[in-house]
Amino acid sequence: MTSTRASRHALLTAACTLSALALTAVPASATSSPAQLATARTNGVSYLRSLQAADGSYAGAGLSNEWAFSAFAAAGTAAVDVAPGGDTTKNARTVYRNLLATPAWPSTSPVVTDYERGIINAYSAGIDPARVSASRNLIADTYAYWQNSAPGYWGAPSNFNGTVFALLSLGGARTQAGVQRIPQTLLDTSVTTVRANQHNDGGWNFSKAEGDPTALAAASDIDMTGAAMASLCVSGVPATDPAITKARGFLKSKLINTSGAFDAMFGVNTDSNGWAVSGLNACGINPQTGDFLTKAGKTPVDFLIAQQFKPGGGFKYQPSDTSPSGYASIDGLRAVAGGGFMATPPVPATTGAPQWVSTTGFTTGTTSKLALTVDTGSALKVCSVAVTPTASTLTLGAVLDTATSAAIPAGCVTSVAPGSGSGIITSVNGLANSGGSTWKASVDGAAAASANRDTVINLGDTLSLRYGS
Repeated sequence: MTSTRASRHALLTAACTLSALALTAVPASATSSPAQLATARTNGVSYLRSLQAADGSYAGAGLSNEWAFSAFAAAGTAAVDVAPGGDTTKNARTVYRNLLATPAWPSTSPVVTDYERGIINAYSAGIDPARVSASRNLIADTYAYWQNSAPGYWGAPSNFNGTVFALLSLGGARTQAGVQRIPQTLLDTSVTTVRANQHNDGGWNFSKAEGDPTALAAASDIDMTGAAMASLCVSGVPATDPAITKARGFLKSKLINTSGAFDAMFGVNTDSNGWAVSGLNACGINPQTGDFLTKAGKTPVDFLIAQQFKPGGGFKYQPSDTSPSGYASIDGLRAVAGGGFMATPPVPATTGAPQWVSTTGFTTGTTSKLALTVDTGSALKVCSVAVTPTASTLTLGAVLDTATSAAIPAGCVTSVAPGSGSGIITSVNGLANSGGSTWKASVDGAAAASANRDTVINLGDTLSLRYGS
C-alpha cells in the first residue's frame, strides 16, 4: 500500500443492515458465477480468520484489522464464532467488546470517526453499540460531535468523511429488534449535507466541498463515492434518486473495460473497487450487470476475484503485488460477499451464543451517556447527555434536567417545565404546548407519545423529543 493511500485509510480509521445482493441471485449475464462467489467468500473468511491475534483480537494500535467484523458479517460468519485455536474464551466478539468498554479507548484525543468505526464494527459483530457496557454508548459518543454551527455535519466539517460515516453508522445501526432508532429528521438533515457536497462529476471526496465552486469542480474519489452512496441509501434515499444516479454515472465513467477495475486516484487497487462495490451493494445496484458489465465482459467483481490469492483467500492491494494485504482482504471480501459497509450480525453457530450481547441496566454511581434530539419543527438540537444514575433506570424528566448542564454540545436543553415531579412535560426550551401542538417523546424509534416526566428510560435508550401535532 502506498504511503498516500495508507494515510487516507488512517484518516478513516484513526479519525474513520446495508442491502446485500444474494449470491444465488446473480443474473446469467454476470461473469462471476454464484459458485465462484461462494468460493471467494469461503476462502476470504479463512484468510481473515488467520489475521486474528493469539489473544483473540483484531483491533489494536494504529491501522488495525477491526473492519474484519463488517466483512465477516457480510459473508455470513458471526464474530463470536471466530476464536484462536478454538478457544471460545478468546472469541473475537468478546475481546472487541472488552476493548470498546475500556475507558482509555479509543485514545486521549478521539475524533468522531473513532466512534463511527466502533458503531459499524460493534453492530456487525453482534454488540449493541448503544449498550456496549454501563459506561460505553457509541451512539451517544457520536452525538457529542454534532456541529451546532454547521447543522448536518459531524465532527470538523472540513473532514467530510466524518459526516458520511455518521450517516452510515447511525442509519445502519438499528435496534436489536430491527427498528430504526435514529429519528428520520436527524438523518435527513445530514442527507442534505451529503447532497450539498456532491461534486459536479457526480462523486464525492474526503474533504468538504459545499459552497466551494473550485472543490465542487474537482475530480471525485472512487472510495468516497462508494461510501457516500451507501450513506444515502442506508438513510432512506432510493437508488432512483438523482444523487445516486449521478454517482452511478461517475463510477461507470471510471470503469476500465479490460479488467472491471475502477480507475482510482491512486491507481487500480482492491480497496477502491471494494468501496465502490459496497456502495453499489448498499443501494441495491447489481455490480455485475448493466452499467457495470463492460464491453469486454468484465465487472468490478471480476476484478476483485482476480485479486484474490488461491487457495490462500487473501486479496492483494494492487495487481502487481505478490502478497496479500489485510485491508485489501477485508474490503475485497465485504464487497464480493454482497455487503455494504456494515451488516446485521449472523446467528452464531457456537452453541448457546446469542446473536446480540449488551448491558441492560444502569450501574449506580457509574456515569453513562444517552443520545438525545430535541426537534421544535424549525430547529434541531442534538447532544450526548452524561448521567450518573442512582438506580437501574431513570426517568425522562431526570434526563432532561441533567441535559441543561451536562450535555455535549451544550444548549440542547435550556429549560424544562415542570421542573420536578411527574406528569406531562408542558414546555421545553421555552416552547410551550399550545392547542394541538405538544411535546412528544420517542424511545429507540418507538411511536411518539405524550412526553411525560416519569417515562422510564433504560441504559442505551436513544431519546427523541418532537414538538408538533
